[in-house]
Amino acid sequence: MALSALLTATATTAQVQPAPPAQPAPPPAAPAAPPTPAAPAKSAPYGGGMKVNISPDGSKYLRFMTWHQVYSRYTENNTGTLRAPGKPQKGQVDFGLRRSRFMIIAQLNPRFLIYTHLGINNQNAVSGGVAPTTDGKKPQFFIHEAVTEYKVNKYLSLGGGLHYFNGISRLTSASTTSILTMDLPLTNFPTIEQTDQFARWFGVYAKGRIQKLDYRFSVSDAFLTNQASTPLSLGTNTTTDGLVTSTGTGIAAYNPQNTGHVYQGYVSYNFLEPEANLLPYFTGTYLGTKRVFSVGAGFLYNKDAMYSRATSSAVPVTPAVAADPFGQVATRKHDLKLFGVDAFYDVPLDTAARTAITLYGVYYNYDMGPNHVRFVGPENPGYGTAPTRGNAVPQSGTGNSFYGQAGYLLPQKLLGPKARLQPYVAYLHSRYEGLRTSNGDTQSANVYDAGVNLLLDGHNAKVTLNYRARPDFQGYAPTTGTITDVDYKPEITLQTQIFL
Repeated sequence: MALSALLTATATTAQVQPAPPAQPAPPPAAPAAPPTPAAPAKSAPYGGGMKVNISPDGSKYLRFMTWHQVYSRYTENNTGTLRAPGKPQKGQVDFGLRRSRFMIIAQLNPRFLIYTHLGINNQNAVSGGVAPTTDGKKPQFFIHEAVTEYKVNKYLSLGGGLHYFNGISRLTSASTTSILTMDLPLTNFPTIEQTDQFARWFGVYAKGRIQKLDYRFSVSDAFLTNQASTPLSLGTNTTTDGLVTSTGTGIAAYNPQNTGHVYQGYVSYNFLEPEANLLPYFTGTYLGTKRVFSVGAGFLYNKDAMYSRATSSAVPVTPAVAADPFGQVATRKHDLKLFGVDAFYDVPLDTAARTAITLYGVYYNYDMGPNHVRFVGPENPGYGTAPTRGNAVPQSGTGNSFYGQAGYLLPQKLLGPKARLQPYVAYLHSRYEGLRTSNGDTQSANVYDAGVNLLLDGHNAKVTLNYRARPDFQGYAPTTGTITDVDYKPEITLQTQIFL
């Protein structure tokens, strides 16, 4: 009974004991930090265009490339230039498209390649359109290249179509997207738009590499010149007692009856790193990404491509002669023989500062028939058909030319990681037998260029500022090749290039 009473008392005491004080509630949890957004991916090096892989390993693919080169330019025109019909103009600021291109490349089998290259060139408000010398509207969007190629083995590939596998020099197959200078000298394209289609040809070619030796050879058709040239146009007319006599000038022109084949070749030896040769285009500057030292030589030969009339040729211009000048007037035929030898050196200098140097030199020897000389102006701002209009300079002719260029890629730290500067200079010196002073001496033609590339994303996004001093051959007479004076005119161009 005593034990029972003790247990009851203990239970009663437990029931009346106050509960322990309540613990304070934990503070509310801090709000979770928002997830850190993913850092934007760094742009990868652009490489070879917009590539669509058709096989997992990328051996089967489609590639698309497009680029524009836009000019903003001040030009002091050559003497006598018109800007519109009957409107002489000393100079002007103009704008235009130097090049606008699009390319598609497909390789669905390691042995087969096909590519198509289209675009326009040299359009401004004055010229480059349907009627190139008098109208800038609606330029012809035409095929530059359409090529099929078969890889025979690692040493040889064969192809055909409308191609750019030219001979003569490295610059004659230059890439227009990686030029060191703002533009090419154009002397590297001696037959452009005469017997070729904008430096392209219908034909077949063989290319390849044997150890350090690269080669390309081609056989093509010569395009008809589409020039209003006849044997009578190779002479000057005099009238005596009502009778018109045509006397030869002794100056060669492109032969409208040229139907021969054009043979070309270029061979180069690379002492350092090899260069890509899938496509025909030679790089102008590697911006320090390769070590290249290449020496090469090339040629172009076209039988009977030129014709002329001797100064002793005097023909009465009768109705029969006017109706059939090719049958009635004797002419002399001349083979087109063009040769070049060049050297290209492009290497990084300081790997820490990422500096690099680019050097190139080429010597041309052209035989284009007696006294031949031709004037060309890139994206010419002048109106009309005068050979010296606008910014035209002697582009080719029978004689010799030397062209050299040098560029230096400045240290990366100069402008920070997003831009690079690459100043350059270039010089073209030509002596053509068909360009003479009034006393008969050969007149040299010199063109000076200096500029700087602002590389925002290598060649894929760059701005180029170029100053050119070019010769204005005053008083030039096409029928004699003589000039009265030479004056140098300035040309300042700002080019923007986007290449994707």
